[in-house]
Amino acid sequence: MPTPRETILAALHQRLSALPATALRGEVLPERVPAAGLLILRDGEPGEPEVTLSPLAYHYQHRAEIEAVVQGANRDAAFDTLCASVGATIAADRTLGGRCDWIEAEAPRPVDLPVEGAASLKAAVIPVVLHYSTADPLG
Repeated sequence: MPTPRETILAALHQRLSALPATALRGEVLPERVPAAGLLILRDGEPGEPEVTLSPLAYHYQHRAEIEAVVQGANRDAAFDTLCASVGATIAADRTLGGRCDWIEAEAPRPVDLPVEGAASLKAAVIPVVLHYSTADPLG
């Protein structure tokens, strides 16, 4: 049986997979970026939980990351569209179907990355904070 952390990350990946961009989880950047863009979900860090003792519960503010990448001549508009679609997907269900208490994205910091012999990439990391509780930090 998967842990609450894995259940939440899998649900987030499933939601990202419904977007037109290709969504991967924990993969390396491929050689070619699809025309609709690329999203790579990184599991991130759960951080130090707050603990309540009665009943025992660990309350996390887990920081995952979504790498958003586009390539091509119209990359500024494509990047804006991709980031907006990620935001809309998250805002549409802030509990991921009741799997977590709350999910929120932070603003991306875009950068242009030159590629030798090809159109440059526009990329950013979108931090995502997942709020959830569990009875066991390992389970």
